[in-house]
Amino acid sequence: MKTICWLRGRRACLAAVGALTLLGQACTTASAPPLGALEAQEGLQAYRLGAGDRLRVTVYNEPNLSGEYAVSSAGEIAFPLIGMVPADGRTVNELIGALTGRIAEGYMTDPRVSVEVLNYRPYYILGEVQRPGEYPYVAGLTIEQAVAVAGGFNYRANAKRVNLRRTPEPAEKSVDLYSSQAVAVMPGDTIRVLERYF
Repeated sequence: MKTICWLRGRRACLAAVGALTLLGQACTTASAPPLGALEAQEGLQAYRLGAGDRLRVTVYNEPNLSGEYAVSSAGEIAFPLIGMVPADGRTVNELIGALTGRIAEGYMTDPRVSVEVLNYRPYYILGEVQRPGEYPYVAGLTIEQAVAVAGGFNYRANAKRVNLRRTPEPAEKSVDLYSSQAVAVMPGDTIRVLERYF
């Protein structure tokens, strides 16, 4: 009788350990970032600002200078006291350096400036999708997800390959949608879904 109880107890213990192991694996898998998210995160750290981006600029202890600023079509932000500051093509850190330098030229000694991107410029999807057009950028978005947001492929679409043009590159690159690594969409990207050949 004792042997049977011990076996049952041991089996229950082993079952519990197995269940906990599976649960741990499921949690690890669930928390892993989707393909393309890491690429997007790395890309956003080196992201170059452009027209359509909206920024929050904070100058510490200077509420009159702190606020939200949009990058204009000319690639500049209109900043109090110092006027137009070029932002197009600069990273956030480069813009912080430019603002700090300009503010320090006769307005403040040792200004402390921070810049945060509130809204990235949109991306575009064209060609053989249900709803081509301009869409707001969401961090971590992949090309497949962008196609889904645009209503999916239409019946003429080549669902295996799309063309991608990434600002400021002038040329499109072909992207294989069946590759093992999903490609992240970046702000300002243009995705063109081609027609398939029968």
